[in-house]
Amino acid sequence: PPQSGVLGMHRIEQRPVAIDGKVEIRPMMYLALSYDHRIVDGKEAVTFLVRVKEALEDPERLLLDV
Repeated sequence: PPQSGVLGMHRIEQRPVAIDGKVEIRPMMYLALSYDHRIVDGKEAVTFLVRVKEALEDPERLLLDV
């Protein structure tokens, strides 16, 4: 198949989230990953998605390769 996976990144929006029992407004972005289960195992796909999330949450670490 031409694509084994497609990563969708939505726009960043201010959303309410619960932090330590309080509602705070934080920037949030949805990530979506579609992949071909014949090629990519679900465990590896989730691991990849978690790494993308971590990189976006800490771009300094990504840029400094820490």
